[in-house]
Formats: sequence, C-alpha cells, structure tokens
Amino acid sequence: MPTTVQLQLLPEQIHNHLLIKQLVKDKLNLKQDNFTVACRKRSIDARRKQIIYNCSFEVYQSNEALPSKPHFEYKNVKDEKVIAIIGAGPAGLFAALRCLELGIKPVVFERGKDVRSRRRDLAILNKKGIVNEDSNYCFGEGGAGTYSDGKLYTRSKKRGDVQRALETFVHFGASEEILIDAHPHIGTNKLPQIIVSMREEIINKGGEIHFVSKLTDIKIANDKLEALEINHKEWYPFENVILATGHSARDIYYLLHKIGVRLEAKPFALGVRVEHAQEFIDKMQYHGRKSDEYLPPASYSLVTQVEDRGVYSFCMCPGGIIAPCATSQGELVTNGWSPSKRNNPYANSGIVVAIFPSDFPNFREDPFVCLNFQKEVEQKAFEAGGGDQKSPAQRLKDFLNGVKSPEFPRSSYQPGITSVKLDEIFPSLVTDRLKKAFLDFDKKIKGFVTNDAVLHAPESRTSSPVLIPRDPDSFQHPDVLGLYPCAEGAGYAGGIISAAIDGVKCVDAIEKKMKIS
Repeated sequence: MPTTVQLQLLPEQIHNHLLIKQLVKDKLNLKQDNFTVACRKRSIDARRKQIIYNCSFEVYQSNEALPSKPHFEYKNVKDEKVIAIIGAGPAGLFAALRCLELGIKPVVFERGKDVRSRRRDLAILNKKGIVNEDSNYCFGEGGAGTYSDGKLYTRSKKRGDVQRALETFVHFGASEEILIDAHPHIGTNKLPQIIVSMREEIINKGGEIHFVSKLTDIKIANDKLEALEINHKEWYPFENVILATGHSARDIYYLLHKIGVRLEAKPFALGVRVEHAQEFIDKMQYHGRKSDEYLPPASYSLVTQVEDRGVYSFCMCPGGIIAPCATSQGELVTNGWSPSKRNNPYANSGIVVAIFPSDFPNFREDPFVCLNFQKEVEQKAFEAGGGDQKSPAQRLKDFLNGVKSPEFPRSSYQPGITSVKLDEIFPSLVTDRLKKAFLDFDKKIKGFVTNDAVLHAPESRTSSPVLIPRDPDSFQHPDVLGLYPCAEGAGYAGGIISAAIDGVKCVDAIEKKMKIS
C-alpha cells in the first residue's frame, strides 16, 4: 500500500520534482531514494497573501507497483439486447459506454450533427447570427459542454463515482491532470476529439449512433413505452429508452405533455453574464499577482442571499469567451467557455437569480410556467439587441445607476453588443436582486463593481425549467414503464460529470430490470 503525504507548496515549487521528493523523504524520515512520488490531488489556496498549493502525494516503495493509466474494457454488443438512448451529450455517451461494459447494445439517436459538422454551424451563428435549430451550442454530438467549456467538476460528490467518470475521459484521451486538479477542465479546443474517440469505440463495439435523428413521437400502450418515431418518418420498437435530451430540448417537453406524460414545473436560475478583464480578476484573487506558468488564470465563486433568494455566480470561465447559445430563431441566450489554456484576456461568469414555480400563477396546473418566463426574457433580449444575436449590454456601474451606457470596452461576444437598459428586459424580481448582489460581491472582491465590467443578457439556460418525474429506485417515469428520464433535460443533473454519472445510473437500472425479467 502506498503512503499518503500532505504537503503545502509554493506555486514556484509545484513542478520541482526533486524538491518534492526531498520534502517527502524528510517528512517520512526515509533513508534512501528508492521510492516514487505521485501527485493525487492538488488545489490552490489563495485566501492569504502567500498563495500555496495544498497537495496530496502517494509514495511508492521500490517493490510497489505504480498505478496504471485508467483503462476500460468494452464488450462487442452487436447481437445483444438493445436499448435506445435519445441524445449524444455526456449522459447519452456515458450511458452508451456503460452499455458496452454490461453487454447491452446502445442505439443512440442525436438530433444534431457530429462534432466536425457542428463546428460549421457554430461559425455561422457567431458570424452571421443565424441559428440552426438542431445544430448549435446546445444540440449536437457531445452536448452543450463540447463547445461551451468542458468543465469537469461537480459540487455534489453524492451523485456517484466522480473519479470513475474522470478516468473514462482519460481513457479516451484527456490529460491525467484532470484526475489531480480540484477543478478539472478539459477545454473546448480539446474535448471534441475525446468525444470522437468515444463515438468510435461505441460503433466499433457494435453500438449505433445516428446523427440528424430527432425524436418526434413516442408510442405508449397500457402505460408502457413501445416505440419511437424519428424525424417524423420511421418508427422503431424499443422497450427501454433513456431520455437524455439536455436542458434546452423544449420540443421534447411539449411532446411528452401532448401525449399525456406527466411533467412538473421546476426551479431554475436566470440573470446576466458579466465580463471583466482577466488581469483584474487575477490581481484581486492573487493579492496583486498575475497568473503565470505557476498560477492558472484566477476564477471566483460568489453567492449571497437577497430577500430570501439565492443570487450566485454560475459557470465561471477564466480566460474565456462569451458565446451565443440560442436554440431557436427569435431568442437570445449567452453562455461562456474557455480553451484548455484559459489564455483569453477576459473572465466571464453568469450571475443569476433563483426563479421558483411559485413566482407565477397556476404553477401547480401548468408545468411550463418557468419555461414560459425563460422564453419571454430570451425573446425580449433578442428584440432589444436588434434581432441579429447582438447581446443587450450595460456597463456594471451604469446598471446599478440606471444609466444607459454610451460606449463599451471591447467584449469577447463575437456577434456584438447593443447598449440597453437591462431593467427593460428583466422584471424587478431579477434586477432588484442583481443590484443588491453586485454590491455584496464588491465587498467580497474589492473593485468587482466597475464600469470596465460589462453585463451581457441573458444567462438563462442554467438548468431545465421543467422536471420529468422518475421513480427514485427504478429510474423510470412513474407512469410509463420503460421511459428513463435522464440528466439535465429531466432535472437530475447539472453539468458534464453529474450528467455522465446519471446516464450510467439509468443503464444500471435497466440492466437490473432485464435480469429480473
């Protein structure tokens, strides 16, 4: 068994392997150098002026084998029992990979395109403001995370085996650094190739992935799922279907509601995306020091309560870019992403206000009250921006003072920005709390409120505003046997890792049912 050693290191020491080995030797009072040191976890502690890395190392003696690189064995499932998976995001792909492990054949239907073809549609969206409603930042191979950041950390460790999910990414080509860092991140520039490797493995082992294949109808008889219609054309018989469509597939909610499948309104959060200079965030978080080869671009996590309602930072992207993430014409949505090096000059983050179904009348009868509010804000933003994906924007101090901004510093948002008073887009429920929250955040990060910071609207796709119920034990919809609501689109995950884990759990539940039957 290796020995675990905790060390605190200066940033300049983090890659000094000779020094680390000597520190370990001294701490364990070892007499010889016939041991190997491997870092297992590290995190930055910048609470004090002297920034340190908290590190956990494993020490292996000469007679102990070092752990091997994560590796997974997948079975050939060409002629095995079949399940359908709707969506090729992290939940769908990890569900398909789990099928290969268990000897089940996955058949994946993805409404969008493969990662390479999808890139062309994103270029048109960024440059011309034209939204392809089935191929965009939310829809397509790999899901929303493929081209909008690739963050791999989750706040909830109770969801499942986070380490195994990270090891799966390493197996398919991610750096082993993601197994070590407290906040692992692959980056939008590297994640697509990893997704391609996953797809190739699924197909090579007998699974199927069908692109440009949209779920358009579901046949249910005697409270049991029987078949799926794809692209309004062909029907496919399936007894077990994992519905992993993501938080923006509104047509799926409408379809389920139309055929009588029970849905519920669900809380979500909505607000703006604020952009600062990354150098400013570095100096504030690192006590005047810039990021460098030893310190990555700094991030932040902010939360406060305003009138008994949470306001918090969401999907903070150091060295990142703000992107247009609408999924339909006539709406506007912003999100953020970072490349693997996080080396862009801007830092951006969503700053969002919690929205509850009870904020609206008839919320018990209408499962779409939060979704309708989300759509209303996005449509107002689209019109206010000028109708071509330009984001309504306001300098941060101008927002607090109720002043329309006459000009702006440069923005990373490629379609461009339009000067707007954001009070005209959001109701006071949102703007009043945002204003109070920004003042509180300025106390936590001195200078956060500055007119060099620009608010882009809206950040509205934080999570699904609709819940598709499921039984906590069987993972099936309580009213429809064989239908497995999964991950973000069903309201059971919040990011790449939690969605991936949920996909695995759904497959495990199906296998359990198959064994019983």
